[in-house]
Amino acid sequence: MRHIGRRSLAAAVIGAAASLWTAADAGAAARSGREHGQGHGKHDKHGKHGKHDKHGKHGKHGKHGRRRAGREFRGMWLATVANRDWPSKPGLPADRQRAELLAFLDAAVERRLNAVVFQVRPTADALWPSPYEPWSQWLTGVQGRDPGWDPLGTAVAEAHARGLELHAWFNPYRVANHTDPARLAEGHPARVHPDWVLPYGGKLYYDPGLPEVRRFVQDAMLDAVRRYDIDAVHFDDHFYPYPVAGQAFADDDTYAAHGAGFPDKAAWRRDNIDRLVREMSEGIRDIDRDVRFGISPFGVWRNRAADPLGSDTRAGVQTYDHLHADTRKWVKERWIDYVVPQLYWHIGFAAADYATLVPWWDDVARGTGVELYVGEALYKAGDPAQPAAWQDPAELSRHLTLAGEYPRVRGHVFFSAKEVVADRIGAMARVVADHYPTPARPPD
Repeated sequence: MRHIGRRSLAAAVIGAAASLWTAADAGAAARSGREHGQGHGKHDKHGKHGKHDKHGKHGKHGKHGRRRAGREFRGMWLATVANRDWPSKPGLPADRQRAELLAFLDAAVERRLNAVVFQVRPTADALWPSPYEPWSQWLTGVQGRDPGWDPLGTAVAEAHARGLELHAWFNPYRVANHTDPARLAEGHPARVHPDWVLPYGGKLYYDPGLPEVRRFVQDAMLDAVRRYDIDAVHFDDHFYPYPVAGQAFADDDTYAAHGAGFPDKAAWRRDNIDRLVREMSEGIRDIDRDVRFGISPFGVWRNRAADPLGSDTRAGVQTYDHLHADTRKWVKERWIDYVVPQLYWHIGFAAADYATLVPWWDDVARGTGVELYVGEALYKAGDPAQPAAWQDPAELSRHLTLAGEYPRVRGHVFFSAKEVVADRIGAMARVVADHYPTPARPPD
């Protein structure tokens, strides 16, 4: 009897289921949320699942954006940093944590989603038994304390059992939401190598300019690729930190040691992040060519006033200039398999109009084969602090209608899981009613 691959099983399960962002604003959003188990091991998943090499069959980045009938990406982010979505608080018993996690997966199925982007390395820690980094404090309340189960292993197995893809979400460089290394677990790499970390904006970060740091964080993340049958590796928008007024990221010594040949520090910093992305892409492919690599950057690469290739926006943050993340280049160079720009603004917002940014990103993805999904600000719907547009339950549904006019948009991801469940004003229910009448498989 032919062994049934996991993607075939997932398809069968689904078939059966019939305001302008200034630098300060960006930091506030990160603080407020977007900051936004099976066995511990995994044997050779290439043989285990008999999966064909889809990258060899179609080219590493798929089928150049051509839609297949009935296929679209419908995802939600499940954030763990500061217990944003899950667990509801640290220190819960393992069975309670597991029950809460499964409830989120069930909610994804009920909303006819087909993917969960699960944050498994929020602050230089791990939601699996990692040989590189300590257990996450968001599980037990104490960094390094074994929670008594394997959240990532459970998430992978239970997501796949429900026909959901599981994308493992990693934050490469954030070490802690404080600046005191003594508060980190004994033996934490940042304590063993104090020269690797820098304080900035009330947080600790690994220094992206150190080659040994880049190698270490890649090894720490790739451990999960080797051991679990994840569908994708996912990075968010945090590379060099969002700028904080009046503060400088103190990497002058690193630049002096490693920045020769670059015209300025900004160019060197961008090269550091380019190297991270390119090398991570290569590392994933070397381990398992069936695991994709996606990134969800802040939605504005550059304003047109700064670069004629940029979008017709007036955003206060530009990833190229402020986070030293050349997100457009990563798509053009095909270093990633999918991109999920966080287009967290309403239609008609003058400084960064959703209706302006969707076609800009559609054009960036043109001819690359990199799949384009749109990151949606479900968390804003019904928030009384947001503009009038976000008090309308139909705003997000209009986003999907507009994005559907652009051929390279192949899906949407909603921030975040807590709002998918709570659905404050029914915006998610409206999206499901208008756009997700039946289950759908994600793109190949």
